[in-house]
Amino acid sequence: MKILFMGTPEFAKVHLKALFDAGQKIVGAVCQSDKPTGRKKELTAPPVKICCTDNNIPIYQPDTLKNNAIEPLLKELDPELIVVVAYGKILPEYVLNYPKYGCINVHGSLLPKYRGAAPVQRAIIEGEKVTGVTIMYMDKGIDTGDIILKSECEIAEDDDGETLFKKLEPVGVEAMIQAIKLIEQGKVSRIKQNDEESTYAAMLDSTTGEIDWNNDNNAVHNLVRGTYPWPCAFSFYNGQKFKILKAVKSDKCGKPGEIIVSDCKEGLIVACRTGAVKVLNLQFEGGKKMPACDYIRGHEMKVKAILG
Repeated sequence: MKILFMGTPEFAKVHLKALFDAGQKIVGAVCQSDKPTGRKKELTAPPVKICCTDNNIPIYQPDTLKNNAIEPLLKELDPELIVVVAYGKILPEYVLNYPKYGCINVHGSLLPKYRGAAPVQRAIIEGEKVTGVTIMYMDKGIDTGDIILKSECEIAEDDDGETLFKKLEPVGVEAMIQAIKLIEQGKVSRIKQNDEESTYAAMLDSTTGEIDWNNDNNAVHNLVRGTYPWPCAFSFYNGQKFKILKAVKSDKCGKPGEIIVSDCKEGLIVACRTGAVKVLNLQFEGGKKMPACDYIRGHEMKVKAILG
């Protein structure tokens, strides 16, 4: 079966490599354009492009899919199946309708829960204990297509966006390979989604991580976990923005946003509406990522000061 792969980040790269290693006939891969990254804004290839270069897979980076932009490419490659993993753009109907066996998507939630752009992060933010991967047929809706299969994954108390993506990689790979085998064998059972049970996982942006200290410590802790490594949870001390990169819950109490503890031994503990969070790692604007204890050793953060 001739497969066209569409994906961009590390999560997608792992799935592309698994298809390659499984001996599938990959006629090409489509990913987003190279982007400037880091402080120096150096143009950097996305992980899927790097994987293609390393494995001699033809790579394509169209600026747009609109107005039948890649129809000539589809006719040239003539894929029988398109596999999509975190591509980052909506597929027009002419793409969805081209392959003989359709387009399937590896989606990082147990659909119909968390349809949308950030299912992995939103599951953590919402305090879920279990998530997973759904392999689904794509249609013109946002993650509304028929389900082929689902596979669960536990969310641990200390999981963040980075670690949960890593846990989901082998889950997604196994489910994807299984789904393709079912398609090849003509044994797929299509399961309709129940729209009434759906929830939406909106895309994260630079404001998503702002902490409301009037929430309880569970909600604040989940926000810190779910927004790491991007955009990261943040608050303000004396008007200066700082990111909270890692934290744990504490049973100490105080006014919402109040610094309860600030020393080089215990670090930084901040009160929420109920309970508190102990900040383990932080980063002030223009500064380096560091343990809170180390920051406080060289910078004063006054007890009883209110963050936010």
